[in-house]
Amino acid sequence: MSGTIRVDVPLGDRSYPVLVGDGARHELASVLRESKLTAGAQRAVVITQPGIGVDIDPGIGFETFEIPDGERAKELSTIGELCSRFTRFGLTRRDVVVGVGGGVVTDVAGFAAAVYHRGVAVVHVATTLLGQIDAAVGGKTGVNLAEGKNLVGAFWQPAAVLCDTEVLDTLPERELRTGYGELAKYHFIGCTPQAAQLIGSHPSLARRLEGGEPLSSLEGAELVAACVAIKAEVVASDETEGGRRALLNYGHTLGHALEIAGRFDLRHGEAVAIGLRYAAVVARVLGRIDDDRVAEHERVVAAYGLNASLPHGIDRDEIIELFGRDKKAAGGITFVLDGPDGLEVVPGIDPGVLRSALERM
Repeated sequence: MSGTIRVDVPLGDRSYPVLVGDGARHELASVLRESKLTAGAQRAVVITQPGIGVDIDPGIGFETFEIPDGERAKELSTIGELCSRFTRFGLTRRDVVVGVGGGVVTDVAGFAAAVYHRGVAVVHVATTLLGQIDAAVGGKTGVNLAEGKNLVGAFWQPAAVLCDTEVLDTLPERELRTGYGELAKYHFIGCTPQAAQLIGSHPSLARRLEGGEPLSSLEGAELVAACVAIKAEVVASDETEGGRRALLNYGHTLGHALEIAGRFDLRHGEAVAIGLRYAAVVARVLGRIDDDRVAEHERVVAAYGLNASLPHGIDRDEIIELFGRDKKAAGGITFVLDGPDGLEVVPGIDPGVLRSALERM
């Protein structure tokens, strides 16, 4: 498909393509034939959710399994039920799981594929903006516990990812908005020359990004591809989140805490948008950035039509306790924070600083 932009996730012999563009989902059958991980597959299991309504054809025999809507699908019981259904269908280690949906589907499908028979191939057909620019790429899979988000999971890289930008035109505005929070995050991570070079199929776009063209000037498939390239470069440098990959969690510490608290009508990207502003305020309290940089965070978030104010009824003690359950909290409460040299992981933040920043919000 001539209009498709290809971004490669460079992981040595486990490298894989991310295909971005209108109609990219129609390349699924050819991708399964061409990937060394799926070329011998005789059957596929398609995991999706009710109402997604995106038809795919893997080119081999398949059966579709639906999981529940929303975060309630991200439970260990869902993984157990899926693996039982894989067995009854006759899925073997040489076959393939195909996730069709947004971030919940890619997390669940990827984790089920990672643990069934100790690992079968998975391909993601991402149907939401959040899924395309973040969740489907990079191999992080997982489900929630009552104590926190994504606390049980595995790193399991897909064989390929298809980001069909055509399906974004049918998304409700709020579903798009949850992806905008992740888009805002990428503005502060930035596109390095190394990331731009991963867009091998469109050298003109790669050159523009290498030359410093901002994400705000891009749209459609080019914008999605640029975000994928940023994430792919970070993942390649730190696949299992031993260090730099944690930068992809910018804004997520407060965002996840708000989601876990569960009393607020917030989608993931909406919670991340609040978390981005909060992370900037924390950095300001610590003297890492100035007021102008905080204002820049507020401008970027506002440009996507996102609200960055704390929701009413927040319990500061509860939120600070939830910060301590975050996966990054290995050396005390840990945040990704902006600073004079850009984003970095900062451990051991005093709860008093965090409380002061909450009060400033």
